[in-house]
Amino acid sequence: MSVLIRRNVKLYFRDKSAVFFSLLAVIIIIGLYALFLGGVWLPSQLTGIPSVDYLMNSWLMAGLLSVVSVTTTMGAFGIMIEDKTRRIDRDFFASPVKRSGIAAGYIGSSFLIGVIMSLITAVLAEFYITSKGGEWLSAESLLTVFGLILLATLTNTSLVCFLVSFFNSQNAFGTASSIIGTLIGFLTGIYLPIGELPASVQTVIKLFPPSHAALLFRQVMMEAPMKTAFAGAPSDTVRQFKEYMGIEFSVGGQELAPWVSVVVLLASAVVFYGLSVLNLSRKKKD
Repeated sequence: MSVLIRRNVKLYFRDKSAVFFSLLAVIIIIGLYALFLGGVWLPSQLTGIPSVDYLMNSWLMAGLLSVVSVTTTMGAFGIMIEDKTRRIDRDFFASPVKRSGIAAGYIGSSFLIGVIMSLITAVLAEFYITSKGGEWLSAESLLTVFGLILLATLTNTSLVCFLVSFFNSQNAFGTASSIIGTLIGFLTGIYLPIGELPASVQTVIKLFPPSHAALLFRQVMMEAPMKTAFAGAPSDTVRQFKEYMGIEFSVGGQELAPWVSVVVLLASAVVFYGLSVLNLSRKKKD
């Protein structure tokens, strides 16, 4: 399995176009934010506050961290699809390694790629925030972000693998990648804040695992700018802003604690990993 992981990681980073298209959704989001969306969703009461750019840049970068672990793992699974179409996978299945082990190898390599790309994104995000007048995250916050990267990537790898396990052609995979790359910005509340959406759509988003990853990233990365921007503000104003911007979720009028989002991500990772291995192993036996 470790040999397969190393092989897939090398193949991914050797293909510069695959790396680029894995990050295309992130590039589009940054471009849209810089050109059009920067101040569109900013509540009127925050206009003119000195730290508002720090606040909104942190909000954007936190959302990007939840997106990049989806798009890069999706790109990494392109290797599995290519192996299927070129029938290279048959050589693997002829080896003594169990089919479940081969499936785990693809999942492991995609997870590793997702973590590497997410860490690079996190570093670039910090440089971007500080270059725009923001502050560096504290050591404790950086460690928390690192832990969230591992958790978010684990969950998204399992989820994406389950989706990809149904594809057997590059055309189907390419179409799915385009659709997911487009939808992920909406489902994580970057293109449009969650508070702008109908209640029924908000409910769907709250059931979507990557949106919980975005929520956790925002809570950590926006803690410092929130304290500055909302110094002396009424608690109701702060709560309304958090719900509007997807910094916290509420169900039935009750705020969801961060540990609930962690449980959602962990449970999703376990469930979709099991389903992915089961589906991939079953298909190879057919």
